[in-house]
Amino acid sequence: MRVFSIAGSQVQAWPSQDPDTSLPRALPEQGFLWLAFSREHFERHVPAIQACLHQLTGQSLVDLHVSDLLNGQLPSRYDFTSHYDLLVFRRLAQSTVASRHSEPKAAHTPSKRPGPPILQRIDTSPVGFAVFDKVLLSVHPDDCAVREAYASRLLNATGDKSQATDSRSAGARGIPLSPADMMLRIVSQMVDAYLDLRRELSRQLDHWQAELLHPGARFRRWDALLQARLALHQLEDLCDDQHTAMLNWNETLDDWVVSDDPTALREHELLRVRCRDVLEHIDRVVHHVRRLEHNTETAVQMHFNAQGNRTNDIMRTLTALTAIFLPLNLIAAVFGMNFEFIPWLHTASAFWWTLGGMGAIATTMGLVFWRKRYLARTGD
Repeated sequence: MRVFSIAGSQVQAWPSQDPDTSLPRALPEQGFLWLAFSREHFERHVPAIQACLHQLTGQSLVDLHVSDLLNGQLPSRYDFTSHYDLLVFRRLAQSTVASRHSEPKAAHTPSKRPGPPILQRIDTSPVGFAVFDKVLLSVHPDDCAVREAYASRLLNATGDKSQATDSRSAGARGIPLSPADMMLRIVSQMVDAYLDLRRELSRQLDHWQAELLHPGARFRRWDALLQARLALHQLEDLCDDQHTAMLNWNETLDDWVVSDDPTALREHELLRVRCRDVLEHIDRVVHHVRRLEHNTETAVQMHFNAQGNRTNDIMRTLTALTAIFLPLNLIAAVFGMNFEFIPWLHTASAFWWTLGGMGAIATTMGLVFWRKRYLARTGD
């Protein structure tokens, strides 16, 4: 459990030894609270957390939303009530084996899947956010690196005392101005992990495509290629769910009641800008994944076309060789007939004349076929 009080440029971490006593009982005079829990901790202390939320905001989470936050298989989605917004966003997991409380028992046994190593790392787990006016509650998988990385980033942002303490400088230093702003920053950090995945993913799939199109290699790892295509399809579906959830949340920003205060209007505009930035990053990931899928499909089609051309070259060469030896077989068959009288049969030089004629015919037909490129390799 991590609890932070954020007010302007000040970030204060609360002690987290006892969940019943370390939970805050009142909102700060300025700023907001960030309550970050692991899914296991949230499941064990739901009553205490619900009581804390009711004391801080006057409202508690709906039972269905609590179930969504505890569900380790839930896709990215958005929901809302009149008091808070709920966003579930799937992040890249750190390993292929999920945590014991977020994945079913079947996922505990690591399976060796064929395919590029980077595709074996495309495993995800959901992170849930409940956004109140002055409280941000987030539920993360156990040992969530995103939570720890952003908590460290918050604490490091307050280390420079030379900065001013107004809200404008706080936002420029990476300190969020509201719970919704913090939620978008954390989501943006998760999306950046998908963007970082693109370069290595492209390099791994380029290796497979080169192996598919190598003229001297025999591609036998069709099971690995199938797993790669399935992983790309799953990643595309995952990003589509993320895009839909963020788009629905962006649409609700239009319904927010914002005062005429310039600071409030600026904060609301910054939320819209950040949300559009997250959507644009997700679109870039989706576009890249679709391009990789198209390139993989194209490589497979080119592989089969190359195999077909190679087969055609072999059949054409065999046909040309058959055509060359066909008249030679005819001559040998004529002189192999069981007649008593055959011209040249008892002539001493007949064998050499016949052998020379057969060689001349074979050479002439070979030259003709070579000139017509029947014996050439089109692969060159």
